[in-house]
Amino acid sequence: MSSPADPHLSRTEMAKLSALADGTLDPAQRTAAEAWIGSDPRLGELYERERAAVERVQEARASSPAPAGLRERIAAGRRPRPARNGWRTGYAVALGSAVAAVAIGLGLTLPGGGPGTPSVAQASTLALRGPAQPAPGPNPRDPGGKLDREVQDIYFPNWSGSFGWRAVGQRVDRLGQRRAVTIYYTRGHASVAYTIVGAGVLPEPSGPVTSLRGYRLHTLSSGNRTIVTWRRDDHTCVLSASGLPAQVLQRLAAWHPASITE
Repeated sequence: MSSPADPHLSRTEMAKLSALADGTLDPAQRTAAEAWIGSDPRLGELYERERAAVERVQEARASSPAPAGLRERIAAGRRPRPARNGWRTGYAVALGSAVAAVAIGLGLTLPGGGPGTPSVAQASTLALRGPAQPAPGPNPRDPGGKLDREVQDIYFPNWSGSFGWRAVGQRVDRLGQRRAVTIYYTRGHASVAYTIVGAGVLPEPSGPVTSLRGYRLHTLSSGNRTIVTWRRDDHTCVLSASGLPAQVLQRLAAWHPASITE
């Protein structure tokens, strides 16, 4: 694979990045590919763009399935092409073909006027993709209360001292036009995913509402996962886990570091 100093991607590397984004990469190669992408911010940027394109394709197919012939042309357009003028040229051609084909065939609007605001349920599914990068360490200015990771000044909590939940990984995605960061925590055999979605807020879901320490916590379920969501300064936060009582997630959601009061 190319080193971070090399701006060119081979056909094989471009295909691997695309396959990781759409979930078709051989699981045996996934860990190495994620480490490769995490080693260079430019690769991470391209991966996020590809994930956003994949999500648009999936949403479009679910709402209005395209004819078989169009799906074949989309698939052909997503096959990576050789990078003639560096990695961005070849990648942009392949990515643009996929998104443009879906937009033309299904009448979608490309970025700048998406087909709808993402939902909390969609945000919660980001956690199912698993960590792609190592966990952040404690914030040096407030190591007992915060991790060294933020989304537009909205911090992620450090629960290791207060609750015994230790951060073990993270990932960055695009949800519509918004950036979404997920931190994964574990305690024993249990795990929790905490996603913060960039401003502005997503629509509040229906379901029970619990008021706790100044937050309105909405609790819902998806399959065997429990989801708690709330708002922080024009951002949407989502906690999700399998096999944990809702009260555990609500308590984590409403926790404040002793150093600050929100």
